[in-house]
Amino acid sequence: MIQVALIQIDDYGPWTVTPEPRRETDLQSLQASLFADFAEFVGAYDGYAFYGRFDNMYAVANEIDPTAFERFQRRVRNSYPVTVSVGVGRASTPVEALDIASERLQAAGSAQDGDRREVLAVGSDGLVESGPVTVGHFDVVDVTGSLTDRRNAVDVTLAIRRATLELVTYLRQEYNSIAHFVGGDNIIAVCPDIGPGAFDDAIEHVSAETGIELQVGVGRGPTAHVAGDEAKEALEQCRATGARIRGVDKLPADD
Repeated sequence: MIQVALIQIDDYGPWTVTPEPRRETDLQSLQASLFADFAEFVGAYDGYAFYGRFDNMYAVANEIDPTAFERFQRRVRNSYPVTVSVGVGRASTPVEALDIASERLQAAGSAQDGDRREVLAVGSDGLVESGPVTVGHFDVVDVTGSLTDRRNAVDVTLAIRRATLELVTYLRQEYNSIAHFVGGDNIIAVCPDIGPGAFDDAIEHVSAETGIELQVGVGRGPTAHVAGDEAKEALEQCRATGARIRGVDKLPADD
């Protein structure tokens, strides 16, 4: 089972323009600070946080008792001019778990409902089975030589975003995985029990659609943090050896 938590700022849209429109730079600063606190909170439980749209963030966090999110809600209330609501879902795939978390939060009220405050909506009772979690850490092959040192910064960003969108969409549609750009040329994917061939197919798909060559390190462990560390180490092996995939020895065999 995978546990995913969705964090949503309460009534954020109306707040940004009340009593008058707030400066965009101030909103960006608030969002970045809030995500940093969220990532720190989730990281203490060996989870992975993703910034989503910033007013909506989510985390893969198998080791967090859902009631612990009440502490994060108090932290936000005491430190920010906004509050947050939390939906928690558990399922066999990351996408299904996020679907449940989203549905529970939506059932509690609209994101722009002025009466919804600090809801904690949990998909089901009981303890969460601990992992295993599969993480794929992707990046662009020789991004410096192929893109950064050859093209202007805007074009490089667009190229990486195109590759990211293709990868994220493919993994979502084909394998019910959650993937997210995490900076530089790095994309993290949290996946269900898929075999090595799935990662190879994903790389081939992105290459065919965008011309961007990716490599991936794969890790598997009881938490997102443990699996992610293994994935990072496997990615370093790709960089050192020129291999496109490393770390798949712990994965189930392809069907």
